[in-house]
Amino acid sequence: MIAQLTGTIASEHGYNPIIIDVHGVGYSVHVPGRIAHQVQKGQSVVMHIHTHVREDALDLFGFVSRDELSMFNLLLTVSGVGPKTALGVMDHEASHIRRAIEKGDVDFFTSVPRLGKKNAQKIIIELRSKLTGVTGDLPDDGEGETKELADALLSMGFDRTEIRNVMKKLPDGTLEVKLRHALKYLGKT
Repeated sequence: MIAQLTGTIASEHGYNPIIIDVHGVGYSVHVPGRIAHQVQKGQSVVMHIHTHVREDALDLFGFVSRDELSMFNLLLTVSGVGPKTALGVMDHEASHIRRAIEKGDVDFFTSVPRLGKKNAQKIIIELRSKLTGVTGDLPDDGEGETKELADALLSMGFDRTEIRNVMKKLPDGTLEVKLRHALKYLGKT
């Protein structure tokens, strides 16, 4: 799977999907519309990638931050929301989406093309519990390393309760060491 691309924009301004040239290979990457309009041909970029594989296609979806990629992946967990619809939601910043979910703002989601009222309500209901406490329930060491570890484990599908419990058992060390131990503990449960 492709997880990240570092290269230069090879497509014209506003074109979507954008083309990222990585050492002579052009990758077609679907991005939120606001990103497509921000990037310029020849600009260096680092894109966090979601690789979506279907029977008849392999599509890449790119985001400028891990937070946006995590939000996109969360949206895909909602039944009835596919990658194109989730990408439409991602035209808004992740913090705005999070706020709309917390407030139960159906109108925010129905303003997205291809997203009706039923699916907007499903997004709010299904993701509200997943977002509640992601920042508040998990410990924070002030350096963001614990949050980064928690975000990584959340994106792998572990729930907040499991993560909270395993965080208490982790030894001191680098983020990589903590992640390795966390996966070892979580693999035994």
